[in-house]
Amino acid sequence: MTYHKSSASKSLAALGDPTRRAIFERLAASPAAVGEIARGLPVSRPAVSQHLRVLKAAGLVRETASGTRHIYRLDPRGIGAMRAWLDRHWRSALDGFREFADDHHDEEEDSR
Repeated sequence: MTYHKSSASKSLAALGDPTRRAIFERLAASPAAVGEIARGLPVSRPAVSQHLRVLKAAGLVRETASGTRHIYRLDPRGIGAMRAWLDRHWRSALDGFREFADDHHDEEEDSR
């Protein structure tokens, strides 16, 4: 998957809200309609719908019609963009750690 900074940024920003994270986690467990998602959350169904719109705009959620209901599920493309962004930074962090360890090892060798 191609790394897109803007989609990763939108996705991470969307997950900055605790209610949206809770909705995201519910959808990670299984696809659901708004009523099912809203059950047990401390916000109204219209508020859940608004949060779903934000998650959808960020590319993290997609919806499909099933009769008169709309079923929401995670969109693997949006999650893939976040993963690519995180992987890029993870590789950079590991490279920095390796450099630190190598330098520290060289310093120990010099002090002996």
